[in-house]
Amino acid sequence: MSIETDIKQSAFKSPHHKLIVNLLFTANWHQNEHLRLLKPNGMTVPQYNVLRILKGQYPKAVRINDIIERMLDKMSNASRVVDKLVEKKLAHRTGSELDRRAVDVVITKLGMQMLIDLEATEAQMEEKMMTLTSEEAEQLSSLLDKLRGSEQ
Repeated sequence: MSIETDIKQSAFKSPHHKLIVNLLFTANWHQNEHLRLLKPNGMTVPQYNVLRILKGQYPKAVRINDIIERMLDKMSNASRVVDKLVEKKLAHRTGSELDRRAVDVVITKLGMQMLIDLEATEAQMEEKMMTLTSEEAEQLSSLLDKLRGSEQ
C-alpha cells in the first residue's frame, strides 16, 4: 500500500510534504509494532531501549545522563524508566563513586535474561524490515542520516 492509500489522502502540497507525512506515519507504525511485540513481556519501548544501553555497557555502570544521550526517544523520562526497571529488578541503581550527585545504573542478571527472552521479538522486528534488500536498507539508512544532517 502507499501512504495515499494508508491515510486516505490523494494529494500532498509537495513531494517533501508527502515525505514528512510518510516518515511520521511509518515511525508511528514501527513504534506500535514494537510495542505490540514487547507488551506481552511487560516492557515498553523506552524500557527496552534502556536495557539494551545497559547491556552494551555491561559490566560497567552507566550514568543517567549518559543513558539520556543514547536513548532513541529523547522525550522519554530516563529517570522514571530506570525506576521502573529497578522495580522489576531488571536494573540496579547506585550512587556514583565519582560524583555524589550522579546515579549509576547497571543491568542485573534478570535484565540480561529478559533481553535473551526478547531476542525472538527483536528477530520479528527485523523480519518486518526484510521487505527491503540489504542494499535498499543501507540506502534508506544513509538517506535518513542525510536528512538529519548526520552523514558520515
